[in-house]
Amino acid sequence: MMTDGAEFHKAEGVFAELQAVLGQAGQENWRIDQLERGLLALLLKLGFELLEIFIARVGDGDQGPTLEREGSTLQRLEKRSRRYVSVFGEHRFAQQVYAEREGQKIEEQPLARQLGLPAGEHSYVLVDWLERLCVKESFAEAHSSLASLLGVRIPLATAERLNLHLAQEAEQFRLGQPAPAPESEAELVVYANDCKGVPMRRPLAERVRGQRRGKGEKANQKKMACVGAAYSVARFVRSAEDILGEVLDKEQAAPRPEPQNKRLWAEMTLASEDEALTGKTRVFIQQALDLAARDPEKQKPVVCLTDGEKALRREQQAWLPRAIGVLDIWHVTEYLWKAAYCFHAEGSAQAREFVRERLRGLLTGKVGYVIGHLRRLRSTAGLKAGPRKTLDSAITYFENNRQYMQYDKYLAAGYPIGSGVAEGACRHVVKDRMEQSGMRWSLAGAQAMLHLRAIHLNGDWDAYLEHHIEHEQAELYGQTAA
Repeated sequence: MMTDGAEFHKAEGVFAELQAVLGQAGQENWRIDQLERGLLALLLKLGFELLEIFIARVGDGDQGPTLEREGSTLQRLEKRSRRYVSVFGEHRFAQQVYAEREGQKIEEQPLARQLGLPAGEHSYVLVDWLERLCVKESFAEAHSSLASLLGVRIPLATAERLNLHLAQEAEQFRLGQPAPAPESEAELVVYANDCKGVPMRRPLAERVRGQRRGKGEKANQKKMACVGAAYSVARFVRSAEDILGEVLDKEQAAPRPEPQNKRLWAEMTLASEDEALTGKTRVFIQQALDLAARDPEKQKPVVCLTDGEKALRREQQAWLPRAIGVLDIWHVTEYLWKAAYCFHAEGSAQAREFVRERLRGLLTGKVGYVIGHLRRLRSTAGLKAGPRKTLDSAITYFENNRQYMQYDKYLAAGYPIGSGVAEGACRHVVKDRMEQSGMRWSLAGAQAMLHLRAIHLNGDWDAYLEHHIEHEQAELYGQTAA
């Protein structure tokens, strides 16, 4: 190992340990995984010593007694201690700083500028690795995993704070994303939207007072996150019988075209926002921007899939007015099953046949006939209050969404009629991470996690991290990271 004086003494010692471990493993017939773990621990230790050497070589950033900056003269102050936590461990060093005078705001940190240090104490690499874990598993599990892998322990509160900090440029990053290459796009542009509740923390005042919940009040309140998906896809013409076989008989569907250039967004309604900018509105604004980028000539057919929520349809009409609204067939089927159980036992062949015949009617364009038949059953079947209320809700649902249930036309045109992409996005973005046992979120924390989860699932993590670093470096030092 080449050295450059005494500064390499500790690193040489670690290298000697590596050689000794290799020899010991051979003599004692270690399993290869045992050697692997031993080498990793020593390599992390070696990395720590080499980083210490590098920091020492750079110096303390002393530029002399004064420093000229933007037309003003800054004075050299007493050195300040700096803590820097890398993937190898905790480093501490002194750096020279400059201000107009002692007690004033520090205006220049030459060493921090030269090294491209982050705003906080934790290295960009460490934050990257930690938050990759945090977007997939709980903060506690991420903390434990990182400690197990690197031996670096980051407090849970710090992990949450870093999550908030990292997500700050998410919207700016999203707005700067280029449109998909036209040659990679399919014929139809599809937007699908759904909502999912996020369990929220009780207000701080209630937690401090230990206030008891009122009668019937739930232990936690949920706020809705709106999740939107955008993609393009080729037409896929099917028949009513194809859908019946897939939905009711669990027959394997014919291979369908793959969605192209899929993008996800997820938004909460933030307390400080105008009522017009709810989470739903913000998702649809993003989809309107996405459509303008994907189809600037307004030539492609556009489909918008949602459930029967009126607010989602209002947003679609406001932001995607030329989209063909389609009511998700899976929600329709759920209402048909509920109606079937008003007359037949759950799981019975009669209930299945009830659903089959009415679903076939809906899929073949006989929506009015199906609604009329359900009304007649309500009047003549002598239902009790509970089943009658259930049947009423199904009838009302179909009546309110009738214009979005032209399934015979949708199938003939090759349009998608199920919002599985949006429901899958709700599961992946929200439920899998944010509804684990005991989890409660602040509004800001939930929004940060949703943004980072979407970035991760979109495959943009590396690009976003570089965007975050460059943005922070420009704010700190007026330059991008090297």
